[in-house]
Amino acid sequence: MDNWNLNLNSLETTRQQDGVLATLMRNVYIWMTLALIITGMTALLAARSVAYMSFLLTHTWMMWAIMIAELGLVFYLSARIQRITFSAATILFIFYSALNGLMLSTIFLAYSASSIATTFFVTAGTFGAMAAIGSFTKKDLSGIGKFALISLIGLIIAGIVNIFLHNTMFDFIISVLGVVIFAGLTAYDSQKIRLMLSQADEVNDSALKIALFGALSLYLDFINLFLYLLRLFGSRD
Repeated sequence: MDNWNLNLNSLETTRQQDGVLATLMRNVYIWMTLALIITGMTALLAARSVAYMSFLLTHTWMMWAIMIAELGLVFYLSARIQRITFSAATILFIFYSALNGLMLSTIFLAYSASSIATTFFVTAGTFGAMAAIGSFTKKDLSGIGKFALISLIGLIIAGIVNIFLHNTMFDFIISVLGVVIFAGLTAYDSQKIRLMLSQADEVNDSALKIALFGALSLYLDFINLFLYLLRLFGSRD
């Protein structure tokens, strides 16, 4: 009888943890989707504002200010996510999404609206496939994650170098590598987030903040994957 009760308790605990994990993972993708909507709407509205676009293009310091603010927010959330309240973390996440939209508004000047829309759906399909692989594969993807993160450093350096070289072939290679790297990071981050959230016993503030930071990680993967695919396949105006 004692063994029977233990088995029932174990089964009930497993079901409860599965329910908690499902809720947290659902929140991750809901928050990521909402962030993408905020970014997209902000970018579209900003691109339609002649005053804003004129100011942005004639005052380069504004772009640098936005980029520095974005980096500062990411570093701050990375370091303080467990020390600030969930409400504060959510507000900062929304603010970051809007800031990124202001920065990405310039793509509407460089690419046609149809190619942006097409690339977005291609990105969504690629992201969905890689996220599914990361979520359901039993293979440890930490090796892929480490390799992708190291490669990302090289990618950033190569991108900076090509600003001065203006080499078309080099730019093409960078774009292809960018797609591969962020596709790999999507799978790795999806697995890592799922493993971290599987340790949660209940849906509390601590678990929700981990889920929110996970949403930020996947959001960044999606945005970067989209930008590199756009560089490869986007039709320039």
